[in-house]
Amino acid sequence: MNMCFSASRLMKASEVRQICEKMRNQLTLLMTLELAAKEELYKRFGQKEKAAS
Repeated sequence: MNMCFSASRLMKASEVRQICEKMRNQLTLLMTLELAAKEELYKRFGQKEKAAS
């Protein structure tokens, strides 16, 4: 799974590792966030109206 993170502040590598470890241990939250992100992407890019020919 590819992700793009945006940060409001710079973090040390150890902080990033701790956050990633917490997320891996909370699979329900991870799946919920993934579903919300995919839904948003589908809304933005998924439905392109076809031009009448």
